[in-house]
Amino acid sequence: MRKKVAYYGIFAALSILMGYVEAIIPVPLPVPGIKLGLSNVIVLLALYVMGTKEAFYISIIRVFISALLFRGFLGFWYSMAGAFLSYIVMVLAMKSDKMSTIGVSVLGGIFHNLGQIAVAIIILGRTVVVYLVPVLMVSGVATGFAIGVVASYCTKYLQNRI
Repeated sequence: MRKKVAYYGIFAALSILMGYVEAIIPVPLPVPGIKLGLSNVIVLLALYVMGTKEAFYISIIRVFISALLFRGFLGFWYSMAGAFLSYIVMVLAMKSDKMSTIGVSVLGGIFHNLGQIAVAIIILGRTVVVYLVPVLMVSGVATGFAIGVVASYCTKYLQNRI
């Protein structure tokens, strides 16, 4: 039991650290909302190595603490919507056994962006942000692919160690 709790802490801390690293890396793109999603590597690892429940808790902890430290109140809602929607889709895709880690990650990237667009529509009270959807879908695929490759490699290494 102690070992499992230690892994919860390590994964949550790494996820928060990755979020911090991402917050200090400038993204030189004129489109708001495009990020690398580095902390999603840790959530995806937790999903495959620890389990769905554990990954959910790590994701929630990451969103909450990262919002307190780096993003603020509005950032919390954007992150929570993206994290929750992508988590649901990734769990469903993973349980279908028809997708690789990379495919699951790509779906997670796409639906994370869709969750954030939905929150933007609610907060701003208008659909003007819908013009961002095509660009955010492309970025979701690209970053989801990169995150999936890294997570796939790390999963192979960690599966026999946790």
